[in-house]
Amino acid sequence: MISINKPTEMPEKLRTAGKDATKDLCEKFDKGETKFEFDSKIYGHPEVKEALKTIQHDKCFLCESRISHISYGDVEHFRPKAGVCQNLKDKMSETGYYWLAYEWSNLFLACQICNQRFKKNLFPLEDRNKRSKSHSDDLSQEKHLFIKPDEENPEKHISFHGVFPYAEDRKGEITIQHAGLKRKELRESRSELYSKLKSLFNVVSMHPDYPPDKKQRAIEKLQEELKKCVSQQHQYSSMFKSAIRDKFRY
Repeated sequence: MISINKPTEMPEKLRTAGKDATKDLCEKFDKGETKFEFDSKIYGHPEVKEALKTIQHDKCFLCESRISHISYGDVEHFRPKAGVCQNLKDKMSETGYYWLAYEWSNLFLACQICNQRFKKNLFPLEDRNKRSKSHSDDLSQEKHLFIKPDEENPEKHISFHGVFPYAEDRKGEITIQHAGLKRKELRESRSELYSKLKSLFNVVSMHPDYPPDKKQRAIEKLQEELKKCVSQQHQYSSMFKSAIRDKFRY
């Protein structure tokens, strides 16, 4: 995961239709309704999706895989809109964070595997008894255990040992587990990129007698590749930042 700089200005569709739809949901709740229908044409509108795609550099906000190469991607609700559960064994509650269904700060772009196979309606809290149940509750009382990358730096919670994500704390552990960040397919995708850069690193660092001109070209090539790999635009940039800190020892 990487930090995401989400602008406060939201897409027009959320500011207009989203605002009206939210008001309608809150009024229905106040009248006693607890089951709602949500309009994916609002939160999943092309304008919204394109804005998230740009902000996230076309990467899944959880696993950092490039999305457009293989799928359309899902507009994911950080706090689930229709129902929520603390862990996989729990029965999903009937009411989720309905009032955040069209809230800009609650929306991210995710790959379908992270969203549909792993995170789903999970949203664990340190204290489940402090979960907000309606639009009248105070969200600030919640201490969620998923990393929210537009509010905190994921690198404080997750680092990498080679291609394997490593939890620095409980929040990192929960995010790795419930976003499927250790899954085999993802590990293989990381490994393909990691092994190429590690080989180049080894050429530079393990051959002291290398001809000076060739070694200099190798160093320049390595520096160029490292700069690309740690940029926000690159797939798995958080992994490469850890690799550089660890000098590719894993």
